Amino acid sequence: MLPVVTDGALDELAATEGSADTLALLIRDQDTRRLLLVRAVLDAADAADTGLCPGAAKRRLREDWALLTAADRTAGAAGSPARARLTHPLMGPWAGRTLTGLTPRDARITAEHRLELQRNLSHFSAVAVAAAVRAGLPFTTSLTTRDGVLTLPSLGALRSAERGDTRIDVHHVDGRLTLRRPAADDVTVHLESGTGAWSEALAWTPAHALPGLLPGGAPMPLDDLDPYRVPPREPEHHALSGPAAPDHAERKRWLQAWSGTASALRTGGEQRLAETLALLRCLVPLEMPPGADGRGSCSGTRREAFGALLSSAPATPVAFAATLVHELQHTKLAALSEMVELHRAGPEARYFAPWRPDPRPYDGLLQGTYSHLAMADFFQRLALADPARQESAWAEHARYHAQVGAALPALVGSSDLTPMGRRFVDGMAAVHERLAAHPAPRGYTARAQAYVKVMRTLWTQRRPPGYPLTNR
Repeated sequence: MLPVVTDGALDELAATEGSADTLALLIRDQDTRRLLLVRAVLDAADAADTGLCPGAAKRRLREDWALLTAADRTAGAAGSPARARLTHPLMGPWAGRTLTGLTPRDARITAEHRLELQRNLSHFSAVAVAAAVRAGLPFTTSLTTRDGVLTLPSLGALRSAERGDTRIDVHHVDGRLTLRRPAADDVTVHLESGTGAWSEALAWTPAHALPGLLPGGAPMPLDDLDPYRVPPREPEHHALSGPAAPDHAERKRWLQAWSGTASALRTGGEQRLAETLALLRCLVPLEMPPGADGRGSCSGTRREAFGALLSSAPATPVAFAATLVHELQHTKLAALSEMVELHRAGPEARYFAPWRPDPRPYDGLLQGTYSHLAMADFFQRLALADPARQESAWAEHARYHAQVGAALPALVGSSDLTPMGRRFVDGMAAVHERLAAHPAPRGYTARAQAYVKVMRTLWTQRRPPGYPLTNR
């Protein structure tokens, strides 16, 4: 039975908020979709021609699933380690890529295609092993490196003594993992609670995590090891920099910003802290954008990786909090859009968005406006609650509020909205109007409006001849 999004839940989300029950609804739906996608991978592998997925690979998948099932039976107060791994955000990109590899459109299968598929299937074995280790199950098996590296999600990564894809024998008992490499010494790894496992061997890199956002909370993985953590270089992800591998100094910078993030989120609205605690499951560090000089940053989310935030190291706790507010709105709206149809607009990019130089499709405009509306709310609350940050917070609020005001007419006026979509964007408009009841000081508002006017002028000048002018 499909979950039902009630009018009350829709209204909460339209206001860029969400009660515990509403957020739990999004989470349950996304977790279910993730498990179904993994099941689809296993079914596709079972049905695939042996020329694409050999019998040995199919047998290994069944063994991996049996190991995951055994790990699931150990579920205690902390929950199932198997389900935690299968619903982890980065399993989404893995499942999508693997399913595509198992159902190719081209009948001609290249050697590169087979190698990539083999590596994807091998990663599932590593996932099963990581879950079994977390469950405390004793076992002996073998895994395969990817270009000389074996990644065990939530535990760490092993560098093989040989390049290429090589076999690693694995034995686990009582929290002690022995990894046997060809032509090299064995590596012994000791399990730690939460995230990570330590070893004296230089060939082992432990998985890292930040402390819980609140005291006593679960550690927050800072994942710089998973091979599926960043998307392939594609136009829709042009703003993201490459994956980072933070050294000790860089991890310290992450920790310093993270340590004050809960307080900054709470100052900007208690619901901002609540949605972060509910939705955020892992952080993926990105390289600092070129020329940022420590002040700029880049961040993003992925529809297929619900719960993951990709970001360069934030400069301050307020910057970290603002990034979370911005990106988690994308997470919420993407999850909601998979449960209900908000609009039937096509993919044509023709709408003016005052935060980008290029035209946006309707869905992209909706996503951007939604996140900007939450940012306007966040910075208004910050300005009203924290005198020390009033000046910068009012400036940010005025800019976001003016940008949303310029984008809302196109959203509200669209004939492509469904009834639920109409209710949703009307709710957004009501929030924008409510925020106007406590405007920024006049100077900030005037500068923000002038900025939007300049952006609109540039948009008009850059339009190709005959291109429709939208959002007026």
